[in-house]
Amino acid sequence: RSRCPCAAARPRSAPPPPVRLQIQKLCDRVASSTLLDDRRDAVRALKSLSKKYRLEVGIQAMEHLIHVLQTDRSDSEIIGYALDTLYNVISNDLEEEEQEENLPKQADDLGSQFTEIFIKQQENVTLLLTLVEEFDFHVRWPGVKLLTSLLKQQGPQVQQIILVSPMGVSRLMDLLADSREVIRNDGVLLLQQLTKSNAAIQKIVAFENAFERLLDIITEEGNSDGGIVVEDCLLLLQNLLKNNNSNQNFFKEGSYIQRMKPWFEVGDDNCGWSAQKVTNLHLMLQLVRVLVSPTNPPGATSSCQKAMFHCGLLQQLCTILMATGVPADILTETINTVSEVIRGCQINQDYFASVNAPSNPPRPAIVVLLMSMVNERQPFVLRCAVLYCFQCFLYKNQKGQGEIVSTLLPSTIDATGNSVSAGQLLCGGLFSTDSLSNWCAAVALAHALQENATLKEQLLRVQLATSIGNPPVSLLQQCTNILSQGSKVQTRVGLLMLLCTWLSNCSIAVTHFLHNPANIPFLTGQIAENLGEEEQLVQGLCALLLGISIYYNDNSLENYRKEKLKQLIEKRIGRENFIEKLGFISKHELYSRAAQKPQPSFSSPDHMMFDHEFTKLVKELEGVISKAIYKSSEEDKKEEEVKKTLEQHDNIVTHYKKVIREQDQELEELKQQVNTLKSQNEQLQATVTQQVSQIQQHKDQYNLLKVQLGKDNQHHNSHGETFQMNGIQVEEVSKLKEELEEWKNKHELLQGQLREKDSVIEKLKSSQLEMGTTEQSSQTSKSGASELNNELQKELETLRSQIQLQSTEISKLQSENQKLQLMNAAADPVLGDCGATAAKNPEVEGRLLQEVKELKNEVKALSEEKASLKQHLDSSNSTVAILQDQKSKLQQEVAESKKEQDDLLVLLADQDQKLSALKNKLKELGEPVEDEDDIESGDQADEDEDGEEEEQD
Repeated sequence: RSRCPCAAARPRSAPPPPVRLQIQKLCDRVASSTLLDDRRDAVRALKSLSKKYRLEVGIQAMEHLIHVLQTDRSDSEIIGYALDTLYNVISNDLEEEEQEENLPKQADDLGSQFTEIFIKQQENVTLLLTLVEEFDFHVRWPGVKLLTSLLKQQGPQVQQIILVSPMGVSRLMDLLADSREVIRNDGVLLLQQLTKSNAAIQKIVAFENAFERLLDIITEEGNSDGGIVVEDCLLLLQNLLKNNNSNQNFFKEGSYIQRMKPWFEVGDDNCGWSAQKVTNLHLMLQLVRVLVSPTNPPGATSSCQKAMFHCGLLQQLCTILMATGVPADILTETINTVSEVIRGCQINQDYFASVNAPSNPPRPAIVVLLMSMVNERQPFVLRCAVLYCFQCFLYKNQKGQGEIVSTLLPSTIDATGNSVSAGQLLCGGLFSTDSLSNWCAAVALAHALQENATLKEQLLRVQLATSIGNPPVSLLQQCTNILSQGSKVQTRVGLLMLLCTWLSNCSIAVTHFLHNPANIPFLTGQIAENLGEEEQLVQGLCALLLGISIYYNDNSLENYRKEKLKQLIEKRIGRENFIEKLGFISKHELYSRAAQKPQPSFSSPDHMMFDHEFTKLVKELEGVISKAIYKSSEEDKKEEEVKKTLEQHDNIVTHYKKVIREQDQELEELKQQVNTLKSQNEQLQATVTQQVSQIQQHKDQYNLLKVQLGKDNQHHNSHGETFQMNGIQVEEVSKLKEELEEWKNKHELLQGQLREKDSVIEKLKSSQLEMGTTEQSSQTSKSGASELNNELQKELETLRSQIQLQSTEISKLQSENQKLQLMNAAADPVLGDCGATAAKNPEVEGRLLQEVKELKNEVKALSEEKASLKQHLDSSNSTVAILQDQKSKLQQEVAESKKEQDDLLVLLADQDQKLSALKNKLKELGEPVEDEDDIESGDQADEDEDGEEEEQD
């Protein structure tokens, strides 16, 4: 509901009655006058009164002014006056002489109420959007200002009306393309108000090509050297991108990150930066941070980080980081920006590790930054930025963590002392007299150990030389010694956070800590005392460190086993008191602030107590330590067994992860090989396609030339009488002569081929005659082939009849053979019985045996003759088959020869026709041409002369 604007006007002195009466008369003229000029003059008068008498004009004239906007659209002058009057009524941009102490609040309330009255009818906003589309400057500009003022007063309500209006946002986007800079610049301000805290409108504006237009404006205005317009465009870009993942992805996919690189190109001389340039560059750096903010989805942040590296934006930021003469606030913001660009991105972290400062000798950028962090003379915000940069460099970067810790190990320390390492700077800051340096160095070293058990064990090897003549002590021992000396709260908090991070999830470090007999009594004494409010934080951290010593204790020291430490807590402190002191950490206000975001942002050095990553560790350990304090020894044993099982399981999982990683690498290599082969295949296919197209082009050119040659021949034949002997015809004659020579050569070549074919045909004929005496063929005709076939069939029939006769004889001989065998079988017993008779008659026995032998030989000879006849028959059959095959081949060759001869004859005929045509052309052109008959007769005469000379010789 809208309140009456009169209530807001009570503290202000009322205008004199003549003014109120004048405003009323002017409103009556606007409402009732029929002449446009009269109404225009009345609206102009209201405009002049609206600044000084804002309330009265707004109350009496708003309705009439809206009516003018609806009805007098054709007159741009009166529309402009009406819009200016409404702007003066609604806007809170008061003149300097009206800036009283109690007036701004009243004016804000008044503008909001008039805006509420105006937008109560949504048609008024829609009408205003229509007027903004007008190209007339006197209408468009006041319309833009009025709409901007409405958005300032009642932003969400006006945004909703514009959002539901057809093409409402798109109409306003056209303002950025206006050639008049005043309207374009005010259009940017309008879109700033329109896109505030409204993701839907932000998306529409982004997809209406806002990024392209705004970046073009920034480039036209000179990037960071530009004026207030660049600042307005950067603020609008921040509205579109901040906390809007869709627009961020669209910005990255549109390759707009690459267009940000020229913003950060600074020269060697960085003195005398203007305030506007500092503001612009500050906003540009913030825009980069919006794209890589840790609060964004990890995938989107990672892709933007990689894009910034590949386009050279990170390299440009590092150049500013190492440049001289850069203002302190820009340097601080650049450090924060580089921090978030490299946070969690391995390729960016590796590049940052390789950056060197332009010093002699060159030093790594990390070392130069750490020197600033541990230097108490540097500004506090700069030291916080350097700490954040170091934390981001080590975030999920085990390689970088190892490089930092390696500078502390005895084997890698530079014995010459020529160069300062990161480890030496951290140790120097850790044991400095400045408590802020102690805290920063402790937190930085804790980040070097974050989630890296191997480095926690290696850091136990670090030895420090305290003073001349005394033996070196370990870094762990030195930290506990400083704790027991009662230093500042900030120093003790930093060292306790370092020790908690170091001992967590590292049983060997816990054992080293417990090996010092003074540590446990010191912790129990700190926790048991009732100290002031400032010391409660230290008590809570001591309780956390003692709890870590219990939870990660492997019971390797007999005097400090888990059970004995629990009993010690029960006797000296009490379990409930221990849990209460442990809870001091998470209840602290500074703990809640640090847990909100990774960047360390503190209003003063005294508030610098907690680190963001440490708050995660407290959340993780607070509950498990509370449970561990109340557990019995049997439960501890069971828990240890479960831990061992989990460790084994983790080892198996790690092994399989390694195998999967190796397989992924192999798969990637194979994919690369496949892609390479695909690209090669595509290249070869493209080459083949190109060659095919070239071949086709050559074919087309050849066919075209043939067609052109045929047309030219026809043209010369039909219009030969019109040719004249000039320079062009001489060239044509020479071309025709060349073509004539070519055709003669082709003619001779074809005649040679014809002679070769004729010789081949003669050879085929002679070979056909030699195939057999029975075959008489005349020029390989079909009748000869049939006669040869008949003769072969006759010979086959005779052979078959002979074979039948021989087979009958063989059958007769076989029957006689069988009879003789029977006779022999019957003669054997007679011979046996008449042995004496046979002995008496040796002549008869010999004769019988001889006859038997003769019969056997005759049978054998007959069987052999039969086999030979069969063999002869088979050979005859094969000969017949071969002859038939040769016959078919000869017939095929003869047919082919005839076909080739016909083709050659056709070609010769064509050649003769072309030669005769060419000769006719040459004759028509007046060139002497000899006929072939003349040439042959000349050749014959030459041969006769040569013969006569030989006879005379």
